[in-house]
Amino acid sequence: MSKKSKLICLIFAVCIIGIVLYFLRFYMHWDVDNVNQSISHSEVYSNQDIDTAMNIVKREFRDEFKGCVLTDLWYNEDISISSSDEWAKQYNSDEAIILLSNFDVDSSGGDGSLDPNSTYTDWQWILVRDRENSKWTLKTWGY
Repeated sequence: MSKKSKLICLIFAVCIIGIVLYFLRFYMHWDVDNVNQSISHSEVYSNQDIDTAMNIVKREFRDEFKGCVLTDLWYNEDISISSSDEWAKQYNSDEAIILLSNFDVDSSGGDGSLDPNSTYTDWQWILVRDRENSKWTLKTWGY
């Protein structure tokens, strides 16, 4: 094999590897790494409580929202308080927290249930727990 043929093969292999890595990022759970997290001041929850809830949401998003990229995740006390009692009651829990997010969907439409090539904004994540300092459980999400 000539030097020119070896060089062409090497360039081709590098290009293929680059393309594969680009597409694998959706399947290798790289879609929550650059999320913009925001926690506003809370009279109800500690920053650790909110951060723990956010980590649960990010893990669920990474595992279940294939082909999507979580761009923003935040806690807004006014929104959370407005319906937290109802959510806690619905799930027979003492407390509920509502987090909000924005995310982008690729051309596949995620698992097929989302609009392809779109952005979802103010998507809600509902987590509950039985008492202060117990673990959050993610119950539902959507609008």
